Formats: sequence, C-alpha cells, structure tokens
Amino acid sequence: MEFMHQDILLFFARHQSALPLYEAFAARIAAQFPDSKIRVQKTQITFSNRHVYACVSFMPVKKRAQLGDSYFVLTLGLAAPLESERVAVKTEPYPGRWTTHIVIRELSDLDEELFAWIAQAYEFSEKK
Repeated sequence: MEFMHQDILLFFARHQSALPLYEAFAARIAAQFPDSKIRVQKTQITFSNRHVYACVSFMPVKKRAQLGDSYFVLTLGLAAPLESERVAVKTEPYPGRWTTHIVIRELSDLDEELFAWIAQAYEFSEKK
C-alpha cells in the first residue's frame, strides 16, 4: 500500500487529534489488505482494490456535539445493509449497493467486527 504522508498530514490539519486513530486504522488496513491503494483527496481518503471499498472523511453524519473532538467517519460500500447500533447512516443509492457510515472515535472501535465489515466491502468491490 502506498502512503502519501504529506497529503495525509494536510488532510488532518484541522483534525489533528484524529490522526493517531487514522494511523492505527491505516496500519491495520495495510496488514489485512496489502494490495490496497490509497488516494488522499480534499474531502476524503479512499481505499481501493479494483474499486473503492472504504473512505475516511469528516462527513457530518451526526450532530457535532455527538461526534466529539477526535473521530473520523468510515464509509463502506456493501451488498446489504448493516444492522448495528454502530451504523450512523445507511442508504441504498443504487439497487444492491448500500453505503454505510460508521463513526470511529477511539482505538477500541477498530475491532474484529469492524474489520469483518471492511472485508465484506473489500470483497464486494472486487466483484463489481
């Protein structure tokens, strides 16, 4: 996986407290999905294989007071909706494709359940 560290630092310039959380997330992605490509854009960081399977952003999926200071939003593209209290928002923008937003606030959010969902998104993006 290719890291554009300077671009990542610029992306987190206004959210510096979330950078260590993102670094832990990105390290786990690199270990579990080593062929992933990363692209840092103005509003999101995308992770892809054949297609994009996950994005990190600061999308306002909840009221600011509910988000806290240190967080990022993880967006996954899945074949089916996730039924979990951890899901902030889910939509079906296209038939058979669910966009799911999950707020990541602390290291304990980077657990096996989350990475099982990421694996589902990874596999779904390979099939598209």
